Amino acid sequence: MLDLFRTLPSLVTDIEGAEPLREALVFAAWRRIAGQSLADHTAPVKLENATLRVAVSNLTWQRHLKDLCGQMLFKLNAAVGIPAVSFIELEINEAAVLRERSKMLRSFASESDLLRESEKEITPDLASSAEKITDTNLREQFLLAAGKCLVRKKHFESGSS
Repeated sequence: MLDLFRTLPSLVTDIEGAEPLREALVFAAWRRIAGQSLADHTAPVKLENATLRVAVSNLTWQRHLKDLCGQMLFKLNAAVGIPAVSFIELEINEAAVLRERSKMLRSFASESDLLRESEKEITPDLASSAEKITDTNLREQFLLAAGKCLVRKKHFESGSS
């Protein structure tokens, strides 16, 4: 994936009418640099005239991301390799964020596949730490959430979409 990010910028600048390619590259870079926490609450929506429109799940995330836009802009253009984005516009659109999040889940054949992958991510150290949670149901829910979180992290780090 890293080689793809290094090669595509020159193609995007050389090919006429490469706007869809540029947008796809920026979207992929967003997912890569956003990290899991931001990726769970944001979704790139549109790239138009060097303005990246990003959906956020709610007002709190909009405010939080507003403070990070300068850093994200720098990281985004660095990842893309060209100054593709000059402004990030934030819009509250929980449905778009949920659609983006569900893309990751669709990469698994079923919920049971996701559950199996999640269980594989629960290390002995994590399970041992979870033993401090006395409520059995809460402990199981915590371990399931942690496993799913680690699967999503691995998914985003690998650059899958």
